[in-house]
Amino acid sequence: MSQPGSDANPLRVAIIGAGPTGFYAADHLFKRQDLVVEVDMYDRLPTPFGLVRGGVAPDHQKIKTVTKVFDRTAKQPNFRFFGNVEIGKDLTVADLRTHYHQIIYTTGAQTDRNLDIPGEDLIGSHAATEFVAWYNGHPDYRDCKFDLSQERVAVIGVGNVAVDVCRILCRTPNELATTDIADYALEALAQSNVKEVYMIGRRGPAQAAFTNPEIKELGEMEDADIVVLPEEAEL
Repeated sequence: MSQPGSDANPLRVAIIGAGPTGFYAADHLFKRQDLVVEVDMYDRLPTPFGLVRGGVAPDHQKIKTVTKVFDRTAKQPNFRFFGNVEIGKDLTVADLRTHYHQIIYTTGAQTDRNLDIPGEDLIGSHAATEFVAWYNGHPDYRDCKFDLSQERVAVIGVGNVAVDVCRILCRTPNELATTDIADYALEALAQSNVKEVYMIGRRGPAQAAFTNPEIKELGEMEDADIVVLPEEAEL
C-alpha cells in the first residue's frame, strides 16, 4: 500500500473536539499541497464551534463571525462532522486507531478549576464557567439556577470573562433581546433584581487582564453607571 497522503491512500485524520482549535487544525491540513487528507471531526455536543458558541458573550456578535471561516473548512469535500459522539463512551481510542492514521485532540478544558478556598461551595457561589455556559444555551448548563433576586453581586476577577459577566448582569432586557442569548436566560435576566455589581481583583489596574475594548463597553451600557474609586485606580 502507498504512503498515507496519496490519492490512493489519503491520510485519514480524526479530530476530537469541534472548537476553534479543531477547525484551525483541519484547515491547516487541507492547505497542505503535498497531502491528500480526509478529516472526520467528533464532538460530544450536537453542534460544532465550541467556545465560540458557548463561551463568547452573546452581545459580541462580531467575534462570532469567525464561524464563517469554520464553515468554509466544513464545506471541504473530504471533511465530515459527527456530533453527539463521546470518546470513551460511544467510541474508544482503540476504535479510532483502527480507522485513522492520526488522531488530534482539541477538546480544551471541560470544567472550571476549584480554588480550594473557604466558602467556595456556599449557596450562591458559582464559577463563571457555569454562568457563561448557562446564558449561552450550553446543554450541560441550561438547567442551572442562579438567584437573581439579590440586589448585589460580586464578580471575582478582572479579566475579559469577568467583564462579560458584569456586562450581562447590567444590560437591560431590551439590550439583551438584540443578542443571541438563550431565551430562558433572557427571561430570567429580565426579572433580575440585581442593582449593584462589584468587580473585585486581587491586585491593581496594571495587573488587570481585561482588554481595552472590553472595559470600554462597560461605559456604553444603556442603564448602568460605572463607579471607580480613585484610590483603586492608582498604578
